[in-house]
Amino acid sequence: MSLNIENVNIPANLPAGDMPGEHVKIADGHIRKAKTIFPVLIDKIDAAMKGVSNGKIVISICGGSGAGKSGIASVLSYLLIEAGLGSYVMSGDNYPRRIPSANDNERLHIFRQGGVRALRDAGIMTPEITDILRDLQRNNRDADPTLSTEYEWFGQYIVNASGALKDYLGSPDEQDYDEVNSILSSFKEGADELWLKRMGRDEASLWYDRVDMRDKNILILEWTHGNSEYLRGVDIPILLASTPQETLAYRLERGRDLGSDSPFTTIVLNLEQTILDSRASRAAIILTRNGDITSPEDYRKML
Repeated sequence: MSLNIENVNIPANLPAGDMPGEHVKIADGHIRKAKTIFPVLIDKIDAAMKGVSNGKIVISICGGSGAGKSGIASVLSYLLIEAGLGSYVMSGDNYPRRIPSANDNERLHIFRQGGVRALRDAGIMTPEITDILRDLQRNNRDADPTLSTEYEWFGQYIVNASGALKDYLGSPDEQDYDEVNSILSSFKEGADELWLKRMGRDEASLWYDRVDMRDKNILILEWTHGNSEYLRGVDIPILLASTPQETLAYRLERGRDLGSDSPFTTIVLNLEQTILDSRASRAAIILTRNGDITSPEDYRKML
């Protein structure tokens, strides 16, 4: 497979994944980064194809929100099609166990439950502390780390609350890996069609579409958790480096997530980045924030 990517003009109106209501504007940065990844990706696809009989390969693109997953996945898919490989972009954001608002509430509940259990286990949850903590929670201030200087017990609360939250984020309790793994398996077994889930932002936005896969060689899964140890069947995981600050800026720009700039959201983003970084060694391709290909070893040195 060969393609002179410098001669390929990328349309501005590329389809971007299959997440309901998702509109991705293809920017120059998406195109530049996709064209950096593409030659390396083609070599890895060629190698992976030698081990399969039906020419079906799964690629995942992971990274934090705002890392460019959707845009880069769309451009890569277009380039693959231009190179003669049928491609489909599947959004992993259709596969959490709860809609976004419900999952945000579950995250907060787990955070607070982890914190109060730690105070209980330490035998220090007095009525006075309970009243203070209840007031902090009602005002959404109980994720503010600076309160450790004001309350001696607060450090114990927030450390254990964060630990409980970390165990939940990206876990099978939060994400339906079983369904995703089943889809990837069916694709690799050569299924002519797949029933793919669509999940919007409210309980009335949930359905399945039948998608024709007969002319598709490549399934691209774009998902924050696309490099998870719970995933099965990904041949080529790609990690897009990002920072919690970039993710926060993206969420604020998108403007659809309440409390995007809250202390709790900051904790969530920092924990998600820690999880992404811990999985970096699993990636077949890593793209730095500057748009360069790097190795897992060099990526770790950047942290």
